[in-house]
Amino acid sequence: MAQFTILFFLTILALVKSPKRLALENIALRHQVSVLRRKHPGRIRVSRIDRLFLSWLTKVFLSVLDAIVIVKPETVLRWHRHGFRLLWRWKSRNLGGRPIIDKELRDLIKMVARDNPLWGAPRIHGELLKLGFDVSESTVSKYLKRTYRPKGQSWKTFIGSHKEAIAAVDLFIVPTVGFKILYGIAILHLGSRKLVWTNATYHPTAEWIANQVSQAFPWETAPQYLVRDRDAIYGNVFKRRLDAMGIRDRPTAYRSPWQNGYVERVIGSIRRECLDHTIIFGEAHLRRTLKSYAQYYNRARTHLSLEKNSPVPRPVEHDGAITKCQHLGGLHHEYRRMR
Repeated sequence: MAQFTILFFLTILALVKSPKRLALENIALRHQVSVLRRKHPGRIRVSRIDRLFLSWLTKVFLSVLDAIVIVKPETVLRWHRHGFRLLWRWKSRNLGGRPIIDKELRDLIKMVARDNPLWGAPRIHGELLKLGFDVSESTVSKYLKRTYRPKGQSWKTFIGSHKEAIAAVDLFIVPTVGFKILYGIAILHLGSRKLVWTNATYHPTAEWIANQVSQAFPWETAPQYLVRDRDAIYGNVFKRRLDAMGIRDRPTAYRSPWQNGYVERVIGSIRRECLDHTIIFGEAHLRRTLKSYAQYYNRARTHLSLEKNSPVPRPVEHDGAITKCQHLGGLHHEYRRMR
């Protein structure tokens, strides 16, 4: 009886509907019947054609959703949205236009942009023209937007642009054969990477360190800045000596040895290449050893930061027999050509 009542009211409602709506609902129901008549193992499978057809029906007349019963209305709407995305993907496809430049040129643009954060597209475009690349400035701008643009220069770049006016100093300890503690000092010029001064003592004081700086930079060769750590040994006598020499004192931040990394690296080289292989007998022995290493470091040892040259540049020799010269008692050698 209940089913008959529902059927009666649906019949009355159908008489009120427009012929167009009834026709579309009829089409939707017939299509669903055809889908149900297919033999499916398990759950009903709706093909892409079925999804496209039902989505098109809902686009023509949204009320057709009431006549679709094999799937939920939300599913049909999801199919419709997916179809709309596919349509616009097809409409916005690449129809040609400006050809893509070679990967080599794209990588070159990114490299130049990373190396020169202050340059814009016009400057980079000018460099590419000088290198023989026929490319427009707008193309450079297109690929420049995809590169990382730092907000400013790095500390390495900043120090590199001022290194000719900067020197660094630091102390290090060396145990003797009798387990006494000696103190060595290393003063480095950042621009040339030259180990300007080394010395040793059992009892370092502020006055002794001030004298080492005076001997390291005689006459008017003093740098504009001297980088050091915040050891208490750099007292008032040391600071007054720097003021008298026209050197500006630049202590590092607390517990920040990396801010004096250049001289820290040199001290590490002194240990690895010399002191770790030598037993020090006393102050005079350490002083001679450090002096010999400084000679080797400045005149023979090649440096990556100097394009594999030494702080005191070595000429390139092409002719003559190859001979070797000993440094530090044969711990290191230098090779030259003798004519």
